[in-house]
Amino acid sequence: MGETPHRSADAGTGGTRVTQSHEWPAGVSARVAEAPVSTRSPGGTGLGGGGALPRSRKFGAERAFRGLTLAAGTAVLVIIAAIAIFLIAKAVPALRANTENFWSYEGWSPNETQPKFGIGTLAFGTVLSSALALLMAVPVALGIALYLSHYAPRRLGTALGFLVDLLAAVPSVVFGLWGRDIFINPVRDFSVWLNEYFGWIPIFGGDGPFGKSIMLGALVLAIMVLPIITSLSREVFLQTPTANEEAALALGATRWEMLRTAVLPYGRPGIIAAVMLGLGRALGETIALALTLGITFGISFNLIQNGGNTIAANIANAFGEANETGRGALIASGLVLFTITLIVNITARAIIYRRREFTESAA
Repeated sequence: MGETPHRSADAGTGGTRVTQSHEWPAGVSARVAEAPVSTRSPGGTGLGGGGALPRSRKFGAERAFRGLTLAAGTAVLVIIAAIAIFLIAKAVPALRANTENFWSYEGWSPNETQPKFGIGTLAFGTVLSSALALLMAVPVALGIALYLSHYAPRRLGTALGFLVDLLAAVPSVVFGLWGRDIFINPVRDFSVWLNEYFGWIPIFGGDGPFGKSIMLGALVLAIMVLPIITSLSREVFLQTPTANEEAALALGATRWEMLRTAVLPYGRPGIIAAVMLGLGRALGETIALALTLGITFGISFNLIQNGGNTIAANIANAFGEANETGRGALIASGLVLFTITLIVNITARAIIYRRREFTESAA
């Protein structure tokens, strides 16, 4: 009988311990297998490339960028808090000197020896003019955005979109002067017609004069916020997945049905954001409304009679002649406008967040 072939087991004990050379995968040279343990890869393969990833630097570019973004976000919050503190500090002395209820009094006489002023009329005019502007601008803006994104040829849509964006670059004082000198005549004639045939409706009643009214201010505001809402809505509509549109058309939907079932639902959060951004622009508009409103104090739902006033327009008109208490009163009104704007933006963010959460859960 020939000799028994050498086995990798320990001959002295008959155990099953495999020799070190048998622990390596097939194809690994004996030189690698016999290499010192300190030169082998941590994975135990000895093939190289399986080593640990290099440690990140303590102060690398990624950490620097993260720090910059954190600082930028924190700076925004600090600035908002600083503005609020400034407004409150300047407004408190005037509010203490006020002899009337700040929330319900409809007059504005902070420069007298007995200061009397209230925010009710100004807040009402601000909200009313902005709401009317959105009521007129949003349907037109959405129609333009849908045409530019899904109906117009590509070149024509691009050119018209550029023109709409240019409209947003026009200064507000130009809109105000145009509304006061040019647009006021058509608005006056239209107001007279509304009063003649629909005067039995309170918002179109009154005996005149007509012209520099809430209607004129709201129309100018609507034209000013139109390009903002149109541009954002157009970009949102263009982001609609092509598969959704093609699926709706493949099921036999018309172009309008495809827009109604695929495009508009997908772009609803973006539409809400665009409308709220336009509302913020309308709430804070100053010069255009200062030139187009009748600047009166009193809460009235009449849209065509001369009158109307807003917080921003009142600040622009009265700040130059205000004394110390008067300036404090104007700053107090600015604090109210600041609060209204914050509430509008927080509400918009909450609506968008809930909509996104609903969409993700449905998906």
